[in-house]
Amino acid sequence: MDLKSRFIKMLPFMRWGRSLTKDMVKADIMAGLTGAAIVLPQGVAFAAIAGMPPEYGLYTSMIPAIIAALFGSSWHLVSGPTTAASIVMFSSLSTLAVPGSPEYISLAITLAFMVGIMQLAMGLVRLGSLVNFISHSVIVGFTAGAACLIAAKQAKTFFGFDVIDYEHWVETVGYLWSYWDQFHPMVMVVGSITLLTGVIAQKRFKSLGMIIALFVGSCSAVFFNTIFGESTTRILMIGALPQQLPPLSMPVFSLDVLRDLASLALAMTLFALTEAVSIARSISVRSGQPIEGNQEFIGQGLSNIIGSFFSAYVATGSFNRSGANYDSGARSPLAATLAGILLIIIVLLVADLTSYLPRAAVAGLLILVAWRLINFSQIRKILTTDKNEAVVLTVTFFSTLFLELEFAILLGVILSLMIFLRKTSKPKLLPRVPNPDDRRRNFVTSVSLPECPQVKILRLDDSLYFGSVAHVGELFRRYREHYPDQSNLLLLTKGINQIDVAGAELLLSETRERRKMGGDLYLYRLKDSATKVMNRGGYLEEIGSENIYDSKSEAIVGIFERLDRNICASCENRIFTECESIEPIKKSNK
Repeated sequence: MDLKSRFIKMLPFMRWGRSLTKDMVKADIMAGLTGAAIVLPQGVAFAAIAGMPPEYGLYTSMIPAIIAALFGSSWHLVSGPTTAASIVMFSSLSTLAVPGSPEYISLAITLAFMVGIMQLAMGLVRLGSLVNFISHSVIVGFTAGAACLIAAKQAKTFFGFDVIDYEHWVETVGYLWSYWDQFHPMVMVVGSITLLTGVIAQKRFKSLGMIIALFVGSCSAVFFNTIFGESTTRILMIGALPQQLPPLSMPVFSLDVLRDLASLALAMTLFALTEAVSIARSISVRSGQPIEGNQEFIGQGLSNIIGSFFSAYVATGSFNRSGANYDSGARSPLAATLAGILLIIIVLLVADLTSYLPRAAVAGLLILVAWRLINFSQIRKILTTDKNEAVVLTVTFFSTLFLELEFAILLGVILSLMIFLRKTSKPKLLPRVPNPDDRRRNFVTSVSLPECPQVKILRLDDSLYFGSVAHVGELFRRYREHYPDQSNLLLLTKGINQIDVAGAELLLSETRERRKMGGDLYLYRLKDSATKVMNRGGYLEEIGSENIYDSKSEAIVGIFERLDRNICASCENRIFTECESIEPIKKSNK
């Protein structure tokens, strides 16, 4: 890779920026405007959850969103404050300082810097491959669960309930169920008007649909408040927001502070990366746009590092904003970039207009976004296709509802790994014989075809590592006991992708056992990666380089030369072409 290619790879916006068209820019502008409008009430709410002054939720939605879009790999992921990250931060920092105090704000900004450094370091050392262990079923289950969380949290605003923000889904649903008759009808009407308008408008106007829905919802709220009065309708507005740019800030580099925040920073780093990449991958399933884990780590890291100097606390991928971004017709990261820029402009110029934006309208729109996040067709396919993947999906889904989000994802990943390890710990060891009907006499698995009485041919599929040696070793033992006359073993190793020391030790042990029986072990088409491991450990030296073959014909010829000719002469199977060179012993007729 030349210098120019390396430079472009480090700056993703140089790649997608050159592919922008007029239609793409137009769609991204509308999606960015929708994203900026949606984050206005959300930013304030997230800041309150995090124990920060309201404006800090907006600051975290500005600069981090722009940087993550420019340097990340996802074309639809939008970064900023989130419910989960805000809750995790508040629960930890509130023990160190009074929420909302200057000391608390300073700790939150320092935490964002530390998290960014860790995220960037993980991206630079190329740990992005860790996201490959997040299976498709985990993503689908987590997305569906998160959509239910979003809908439940927005339901109280949609119906006009006077209830605090519960941390867990069960508590929220339980309250809504117990006090369902205390909803405010006019609030629900405004939310329903917005939701239905969004459904209809997105079908006809696509990217304009959400903005139209918010506009119609706002007009209906203003109308009802004017006719009946706000005290009667109970329709609450967002309220005017502060009109100022995010002030410059500086993380605290005190050793005491860094030590106090170290464990929290590590936990939030892993959680934030898992959340961001999970969201990016869940949307990529719908969009078809591939995600590059290392670059996403770098983008998230830079967004938090730079954001910490602009009064932002920890930012990560937002389900609400990312889902809305995609549903609004975003075509490139320009949409997320514009959302951050337009938010700055809105706060500076028209922040007062948010006093006419009803909370119920935003809630209705977010419930619509949550519904569209659930991929019902994929869920149906997974549940009916693979029982193991169905278990992973189900566990992840319910864990998202009943456990902390980071634990839900990790539980799904761990369960996926357990299933994967169980499969790879029991690789197939199939008997093979030459196909007499094939001109090239390729090896096939067939119980009806005869075998050589002196040679057992087996094919091992999958890696031979510490987790599978017990199973493979037991199969080797059974073949030796059941077929003692077949003292020679030709092992077809094309399907072995990797061999570790335990696997190499097993092959050496099998070689010794075969030689005790008067035969030997032969390896056919051993891959380079496996050969390197066995060479470095001296295993090939004891097995013998003359027992390693890259050609099937050479392997058969080499093994045939070492067979007992008396047995060959009396054999009637004659499965190798070389057998024709042996004069058969004629049976006497008595």
